[in-house]
Amino acid sequence: MKYPTIFLRTALLFCVAAVTILSACSDDDKEPIATGSTKYVLVTMSDRANSNKPGYISAFNEIPSGNISNITATSLGGFGMGGWRTYENWIFKMFDVDAYSKAIERIAVSETGVVTVDNSILPDQSTFGSGNFVIVNETQGFYWDAASPLAIQKFNPTTLQNTGSINLASAVNERGTDEEAILFRAIGQKFLAVKNGKLFTNITYAKTNGGQKGFFDDFYEDVYIAVIDIATETYESTTVIEDTGSIAYINENEMYDFDTNGDLYVVCQGRSALGTKSKIARIRANSTAVDQGWELNFTDYNETDKGKFVGVFAKDGKLILVVNTEELTGGAAGNINTADIWKFYSVDVATKVFTEITGIPAGTNPGAAKAVVEIDGKILLRGSTNTEATNGYYELNGTVATQLFNVTAGGSVSGFYKITLP
Repeated sequence: MKYPTIFLRTALLFCVAAVTILSACSDDDKEPIATGSTKYVLVTMSDRANSNKPGYISAFNEIPSGNISNITATSLGGFGMGGWRTYENWIFKMFDVDAYSKAIERIAVSETGVVTVDNSILPDQSTFGSGNFVIVNETQGFYWDAASPLAIQKFNPTTLQNTGSINLASAVNERGTDEEAILFRAIGQKFLAVKNGKLFTNITYAKTNGGQKGFFDDFYEDVYIAVIDIATETYESTTVIEDTGSIAYINENEMYDFDTNGDLYVVCQGRSALGTKSKIARIRANSTAVDQGWELNFTDYNETDKGKFVGVFAKDGKLILVVNTEELTGGAAGNINTADIWKFYSVDVATKVFTEITGIPAGTNPGAAKAVVEIDGKILLRGSTNTEATNGYYELNGTVATQLFNVTAGGSVSGFYKITLP
């Protein structure tokens, strides 16, 4: 279904009598702590061909079942609905609903299920990837702003106000200062994660300086990740993911996840948007260095290396991945985003064996969408085909998935999350 206009959101805002601002306690995409009334929040993108990602966000009192619509009288309509980032009982978008400006935009849900925009930070708009962020706690977070590419910005997630910055030019300039082919340098543009009081942030060395500088234009074949001590705001070291490509194509999907034991898994998409040398690296729970004794290469799945990893979900020594079943092609007629060629697999970390997840059809590239979420102890998988004949979330049991609900209006599913209202 095509997105009608932004006027739906305007009409909804006049209906809002009160908005309950969400509170926060944790830093991952797992299930929040239940203390009060709950809402199950669904985001859909109504037009996959529209680069502004129009769509809707709606709130439900329970996990839906059967056929449902994501366009209701209390829905929020607007742009940037490719997915979202979550923190405990907060929901954030990386693009604002009105103009698709890069943003850290917080979404609010009322007791009656009305969805609205709460507050936002709008960073510099000149460079793709602005607004990449991570939250430490209710008062501390970090984000990247193109206006200061060699610094990490600090912000208060409760007030959504900038609280200063950390200059990390020295970490960036440890290498490549004499390389004339490096036209753009940055830190934190594509990857920000927090573990054990440390901030992990990628260092960009790009061969271009255009509108999408820093993405699949890497000067080095290795990926460099700087480690910053959060308490002292000081740079400590740099660790390396060897022989790969771009660490991420920055979007609402964080492109990393923490296993139950605290191990951090990081996705590298490869040398181009179509892949090659794509891999998943690991930083062990009590370490700040990339584990050089373990990595998962795309060639472990397909020895021809014709594809890439597009996300990761980790739990109990298993990774859930979405991988392409055909060689990727780009352009207007390409299959990378619109063809039903992406399938779910479960991968054992110890053996690296890929096991196909059945019961869910091959679908479109999840891209910015949340491909895997965990709610009420259930692991849910995004299942959405190009025609949206199949379009919902499936519950995983072992390696078999069963559909929970199917969305018939509002567009392709992009995220599903449970929040607890104060």
